This record gives sequence, structure tokens and C-alpha cells, in this order.
Amino acid sequence: AGTVHRVSAFFPDPWPKKRHHKRRLVNEDFAAAATACLEVGGTLHLATDWDDYAAQMIDVLDAAPDLAGGVTRRAERPVTPFEAKGIAGGRRVVDLAYRRLAPGGGMP
Repeated sequence: AGTVHRVSAFFPDPWPKKRHHKRRLVNEDFAAAATACLEVGGTLHLATDWDDYAAQMIDVLDAAPDLAGGVTRRAERPVTPFEAKGIAGGRRVVDLAYRRLAPGGGMP
């Protein structure tokens, strides 16, 4: 386990065109790198206002063996300009929080 207490990525570029999805930040490599950086019990916090990107994030992070979590209510974080723009456009915001598990899959 790493030494970082929290990794946050709020409203990363959703790359909405299907042919560009490979450019999205949150993928298996990102999940592995974030997990490696996090201390046991550390938090990975993500937010997006694109429903299909939220679904992809959930699929990727649920498959990560050393993370547990899911959709959460908005935690302590600033409202970003992209969030305000998305809300004004009628999109819902999805916040995700995952914790780094102890070796063997348990919580600290």
C-alpha cells in the first residue's frame, strides 16, 4: 500500500464521442495506479456529470480488487466551473468514493 491519504479527480474530460472513450482518465491503468498510491483506508473520490462515464467509472472501480465503495453523496469538495455548467445544462452529478482495502480484502 502507498502513503497517499486521498486521490481526487473531479469532472475529468468525459470524451463524449465513442471513438474517444479510450482517452478517458478513469480506466484500469488509472485504477491500478491510484490504488498503488493510496494508504490502506485511503480514499479515491471521483465526480462526473456524464451518466455513461459514471457507469464506466463504477465498472472499472468495482472490478479493482483492492478497492471498495460506490456512489456517494457530495462530499467536501469545491463546486467546479464544469460542475456548474453541467448542472445548468440539466445533467446530474455523480460522486463516487472508494476506499483502499487492507491486504486480504478487509477494511482497516
